Order: sequence, then C-alpha cells, then structure tokens
Amino acid sequence: MKNSVLIIAVICISAFAKAQTTKVLDTIYANDTKNVALFFPEPIRQGVTGSDNFVFTYNREKEQYFGLLQATPGKESNLLIINRNGAIFSYIIRYRKQLSKLNYFVSQSSSIGNEKPIIIDTTEVTEVENLVDNSRFYYTKFSSYLLERKQRIGTIQKRNESIVLSVENIVFDKEELYFVIQIENKSSLDYDLNFLNLSLETTQKGKRKSLQKLLQEPIFKHNVPSRIAEGEVVKLVYVMPKFSIINDRRLVVELNEKNGERDLKLKVSHKYINNPN
Repeated sequence: MKNSVLIIAVICISAFAKAQTTKVLDTIYANDTKNVALFFPEPIRQGVTGSDNFVFTYNREKEQYFGLLQATPGKESNLLIINRNGAIFSYIIRYRKQLSKLNYFVSQSSSIGNEKPIIIDTTEVTEVENLVDNSRFYYTKFSSYLLERKQRIGTIQKRNESIVLSVENIVFDKEELYFVIQIENKSSLDYDLNFLNLSLETTQKGKRKSLQKLLQEPIFKHNVPSRIAEGEVVKLVYVMPKFSIINDRRLVVELNEKNGERDLKLKVSHKYINNPN
C-alpha cells in the first residue's frame, strides 16, 4: 500500500513539473544603425514591442512575411508577433552596439502557441500541413536569398512606354526553377499590375503557321507588388516546377497593366531555360 502511494506521488510530481516547464525565449539583438530582419512562415498580422526604445516595423496595409527591428540603448524588452494564421512568436530583445546577425528565418516550430486552439483530426492531416508549411518557408527563404544576389543569367529585357521588364536570373534548386523578375517604372505615372503570367509558346511551322500557348502556373510567388510607383524598381520571384523546352518552344513573360495599355511580352529562349544557374 505504501509503495503504491509513493508511486502515485512520484507520477503526480513529475506531471506537475512537466506542466510548469516553459519554453525559453530566444534573444534577438538590435541597434540604431542597422535593420534586423525577421522572416516568418506566414505574413505578419501584428507586431508589438514592450518598450519605446525598440521599434518593429512591418507592412500594415499589405501583409508581408518580414518585419524590421531597430533599437536604441536601454533596458531589455520583449517582442510579440502574431501571424495571419494566428501563430504566436515571442522573443527577448536587447540593444547591442555590434551585431553579429542581421537576418532571422523563423520556422513554424518556434511558435509558442496559437490565438485559437488548433484541432487536428488525424496524423496524416498534420503531416500534410507541416509539409506545406515547410515548403512555403523554404521557398520564401530561398527567394529572399536570390533577391539579394547580384547574379544574372544574361540580358533578357523588354521596354514599353518607360516600363522595363526583365528576367534577371533563372536558378534551378531541388525540383524547382526560380525566376527572378524585375519591373522598373521609369515613367511619371504609377503602374498598377493586373497580372504577370508565364506561358509556353510553340510555333507550328509549315504553310499554316499557328501559335499554341500554354499558361504555366507557379507553385509559389514572392514579393509580387500590386503597384510600382514612378521611379521604383521591384524584384520578385516566381517558383515553377522544373521543366525544359525544345528549340521551337519559348517561354513568354507577359506583364499586363490594370486600366492601362502599357503591356509587355518578354520572350525567353530555350537556351536560358535549359541552362539555368
């Protein structure tokens, strides 16, 4: 009887200790001369700091995956982030004059909880959701990396009425092709984007020449704007399943203006598609 009571007591104490265990928060350092960027797996819906000597900025009008942190000398504080899907992230933030890290890529697993309880019916559903989240996170991380690089695949450019469309780079990674596309507005009017499509065109030769066009759907888009202001240069990434094309086919990047006529069609030769970086 005594042994049974002792075993039950040990189990209760262990369970209580486990329930009281809290997740240790990571510390992020910032200063007033550099931007510290935090990239999240879902767009940021809300970001709050606990002290005025820390400032966290993010796009409040159009939800984006990253925010910027700056700090002035003072006591440590905390940063609370809520993503669009309700995931909550919390950090200790401190001022440091010299920074050794400027970019943080946050995984979904580092979330401390969710605004609402998430009910998962089966293990299979959980595995699928985790796979999707991990893929989106990787696409976002690698796309951000490509936008920072200055690598080019060649001069692939088209211009119309001071609007310049160019394919800066084509990169093969794992099972996908990443298209780094640049839109430059050299005009005095803002450019409202209606759509940006990638299509494959095949020219049928012979007496009856015809053109077959097949729209290619990207599996992920990164940093696609709705408007390019006058004088602004925007870079974005389209992620496509890997493919190759024969000599009589070509890729066409079609840029269409909303309520305007400054449309462009940029033709990309098979040699660039079949020989990516």
